[in-house]
Amino acid sequence: MTASEQGPLALDESITRKRYRRILRFAGANLVVTWWFELFLPRIGLAAVSERGRAKRMQRFAKRFHVLAVDLGGLMIKVGQFMSSRLDVLPPEITAELEGLQDEVPPVAFANIRAVAEAELGVTLETAFARVDEIPVAAASLGQAHRASLSPVDAAETGLSEVILKVQRPGIDQIVAVDLAALRRVGGWLSRVRVIANRVDMPALVEEFAQTSREEIDYLHEAANSERFAEDFAHDHRVAVPSVIWERTTRRVLTLEDVTAIKITDASSLRAAGIDPGHVASVFAEVMFEQLFTKGFFHADPHPGNIFVTPTPMDAGDNQPWRLTFIDFGMMGEVSSHTRAGLRKLLIAAASRDGKGLVTAMGDLGVLLPSAETADLERAMTQLFARFGGMGFAELREVDPREFRDFAVQFGDVVRSLPFQLPENFLLVIRAMSLTSGVCSALNPAFNLWDSVEPFASQLLRDEGGNAAKDVAQQALELIGIAWRLPKRLDELITKVEDGKIAVTTPALDRRLDRLDRTVRRAISALIFGSLLIAGAVLHGEHPTVGTILMAASALPLLHALFAARIGR
Repeated sequence: MTASEQGPLALDESITRKRYRRILRFAGANLVVTWWFELFLPRIGLAAVSERGRAKRMQRFAKRFHVLAVDLGGLMIKVGQFMSSRLDVLPPEITAELEGLQDEVPPVAFANIRAVAEAELGVTLETAFARVDEIPVAAASLGQAHRASLSPVDAAETGLSEVILKVQRPGIDQIVAVDLAALRRVGGWLSRVRVIANRVDMPALVEEFAQTSREEIDYLHEAANSERFAEDFAHDHRVAVPSVIWERTTRRVLTLEDVTAIKITDASSLRAAGIDPGHVASVFAEVMFEQLFTKGFFHADPHPGNIFVTPTPMDAGDNQPWRLTFIDFGMMGEVSSHTRAGLRKLLIAAASRDGKGLVTAMGDLGVLLPSAETADLERAMTQLFARFGGMGFAELREVDPREFRDFAVQFGDVVRSLPFQLPENFLLVIRAMSLTSGVCSALNPAFNLWDSVEPFASQLLRDEGGNAAKDVAQQALELIGIAWRLPKRLDELITKVEDGKIAVTTPALDRRLDRLDRTVRRAISALIFGSLLIAGAVLHGEHPTVGTILMAASALPLLHALFAARIGR
């Protein structure tokens, strides 16, 4: 990468080498400690020694990583944020320490931000904007945001005046490249540890993180994501998205409509504006569910700093005088149709407290390998739902911790023995759901996620039923078409035999062909009868008239199937 490609104020090579070595030293030292206590000591019969100090070791590791991340910035902050969301595989001693890890890095001097912005825009800031605040409104590890006002010409063309100017940190391309190189090296080390390699494809996981990180520092990609997200919710009064000022946007500079409003977790400000925080939590959960399970394109970083609640005038027929305004579309996830179908099954099974269905959905998603023996896990999930299903966060906090401990002891070995794995492109889904849960519980400590899951799952179930009806009806029509054409094709075959185009003159064969013809026609009639009857029964619930007609029409092929043989004689 040339100096011009790296942008202005590129970092010295000695600084990047030092950064690379520091990350590897930290990872190597902690891997040695983990190997000693978690693998070696248990093998020589000292598992009790390992168990005794585990909590303190995890806390020390998390604190040291927190310091490292804040000191280095760059992707180390993002790694910490990802780790804090991995409640499924990391102990609470780590996730709790990193939970509050934000972009705790000092802001870049405005002179350096000016240099990057002017090099990208090709004009001075005074030419591009009427005003730019030198004090940043937000300083992050990858970029920095400043309030600004468009020039009179741009304001007249766009119809906007106040904007947010996002500028990348100087040298961020080099920092990301160095951090990814270090992470690939660490991922290679971890892939040699059997207990990790059996559950997670570390090189693939690092590459997924790398792709997300590269996209996040491409502001043209973020701007395109913003417009795609806005199009998905164009007719949804619950959601708002800032407009992109493309005339002042490049790969390293992004100019957006200033949509600053009430931070989503600022409950006191919401109440002062006459907005119920509990209602905000419910709507936010619904919107996130729709992104994940319906749209397939979702905001993967919905932390409180990226979502505002914007009061709006009450429109006719609108009983919600506010909108959820999403910002920062650098980290977006996309769910394939196959994965989305699996997630729907997972949600429906969870909402209906179906332990077996939940395990089946996990297999469909690839979380469980096909070879997994799941009977014990199904039993565990069933008992889990029976005891804790439907409880909200507040209710779960009131449960005796010994109950959770007993449950973990009872089924911990079962869960650890199963071949769980992290499917590709699944990390962002977990992150989005984890952050959604955190925001909702912050808005309302008594928030019950089931209250949002169950109606959404019910709607999905109705949609799935409608799709199934359409599929059955379509298959029935295709079958009728095939059945309609088959006698004609059989007649053509008989005609060819009679015309001598097929050299067969045996009278016995004629009789057999005649019997075959009648048998095929009866079988086709029976098939048409079954197809019409099933299609009518399935459609009867949603479309009673059409369903009744199809079921009544099924009587004709039934009569033919019953009496065709006698008529033939």
